[in-house]
Amino acid sequence: MEIIQKAPAKINLSLDARFRHPDGEHEWKMVMTSVDLADYVHLRPSRHLRVTTDSGFLPEDPRNLAYQAALALQRASGVRSGAAIHIEKHIPVAAGLGGGSSDAAAVLRGLNELWQLHYTKQQLAEIGLQVDSDVPYCVYSETALVTGKGEQVAPLGPLPNFWVVLAKPRVSVSTPTILNAVDYSQPLIHPNTDAVLAGINAGDFGQMSLGMANSLEALTAKRHPEITAIKHRLLKYGAQVAQMSGSGPTVFGLCEKYSRANRVYNSMKGFCREVYLLRPMRLSQQKEA
Repeated sequence: MEIIQKAPAKINLSLDARFRHPDGEHEWKMVMTSVDLADYVHLRPSRHLRVTTDSGFLPEDPRNLAYQAALALQRASGVRSGAAIHIEKHIPVAAGLGGGSSDAAAVLRGLNELWQLHYTKQQLAEIGLQVDSDVPYCVYSETALVTGKGEQVAPLGPLPNFWVVLAKPRVSVSTPTILNAVDYSQPLIHPNTDAVLAGINAGDFGQMSLGMANSLEALTAKRHPEITAIKHRLLKYGAQVAQMSGSGPTVFGLCEKYSRANRVYNSMKGFCREVYLLRPMRLSQQKEA
């Protein structure tokens, strides 16, 4: 028996860092959505837990978030069974796209089925928070308002129509390094997340995009100026809004029409090695003129 779970990348339509809790964790208010760039996680019964990957950049031991998720689910459920877990990587590593967290969430969903635990998504999300703050969202992998330390996930329903152009520079970013550098005594950029939510609720791309921002963007871009250069290129080539995802360094541009997005994509390919033209997962994949 083999179970295959899709583990999609996420982007942050808004990312608001509010304050740091006494335990060092951050308080978030974010709108997140998943795009159709995904890893695939293969799970089979085994006496012991084992994680392998086709990527040379990922550890295959307890440092791997997928391995940590499996251990957390074992502890929570009391299951003694193991599993052979293989991760087929397509999402760039250390890119601000939540690849490791999405893999971990896919492991939770897959083992829930493999071990016949019958846990709800909310229960899996609570277990996933032990691994990383993005894992609860990735358990759902649908457009949602994410608050608290990442554990409060409220699905939002359909998005306005748009296409996504992702561009990743040739640098990798350590999320813990960026988060540790956040200084709440200094001014941060804050998105208007309520405007983003209102735009989504009204199906209004313009209203949604006007509220978008990422509190971490200036901090990461100061260390990696390529981020700002890519953002400016996306806007120059026709993206209607552009910003960094997560802690970076990937930048995305949004376009309402496929024809515009395709022009942006083709223009960016001459400037950046890793470029993707995608749609949010819950939208139709049919191309629109």
